[in-house]
Amino acid sequence: MVPTKDTKTPAGSSKSANNLAAQIYTRLKADIFDFRLLPGDRFSEGDIATRMQVSRTPVRQALFWLQGEGYVDVHFRSGWQVREFDFKYFEDLYEIRVMMETSAIQKIVETGQVSRLDALRAIWCVPEDARERESHIVAGYDEAFHAGLVAAVGNAEMVRIHQDVTERIRIIRRLDFTKEPRIDATYREHKQILDALYAGEAAQAQSMIRDHIAESQAEVKRITLYTLQTARAQYAESADNTTHDAPR
Repeated sequence: MVPTKDTKTPAGSSKSANNLAAQIYTRLKADIFDFRLLPGDRFSEGDIATRMQVSRTPVRQALFWLQGEGYVDVHFRSGWQVREFDFKYFEDLYEIRVMMETSAIQKIVETGQVSRLDALRAIWCVPEDARERESHIVAGYDEAFHAGLVAAVGNAEMVRIHQDVTERIRIIRRLDFTKEPRIDATYREHKQILDALYAGEAAQAQSMIRDHIAESQAEVKRITLYTLQTARAQYAESADNTTHDAPR
């Protein structure tokens, strides 16, 4: 999946038709990120319209938005398809992410803004028996950790660019958390990075974040169809468990 061109986004539209298309767009993107739609999966506008109980017009608009962002392709004879992985594209995004987060770490220490990370410590610096185990929840916490590092700098434009990179690599990062050892490793590594930051050891924290991101980046090279199908089953089970455990 790789973006092809800029396109009008659903944000900011006040018309009811566009609002419905925006809702469909959001649901379809979630289907991709949560592995309900896998790279290579084919579907028609009618399939989506039937499943979501809407007309084909807002579905078509939502798909055009997703096409412009690089998540789906359209074929004249066979309809729509979730775009296949572009591995070089993901490699490039990970390089950008490393540069941004190591720069953020340096700035946090230089400007004495480490106290802005207190909320992250409350999540990651906890005993083992207090750790979250649901993969889709941990994936969200992980995104918030890295976003929090960048946000602590106080540069709104940097935050915006980082959020865009985060969204584009989300499917890869979520694959990481379908493996139990990676959840424990993430808790351990995030705590070590935070400890180094609070100790004012910028160089050490930067080295740690490079190694930490590199492990997630390596997942790109290990992706197979079986990996994706397994992730789909695990995410579906995780979501079901969360629903069943929720208070009524």
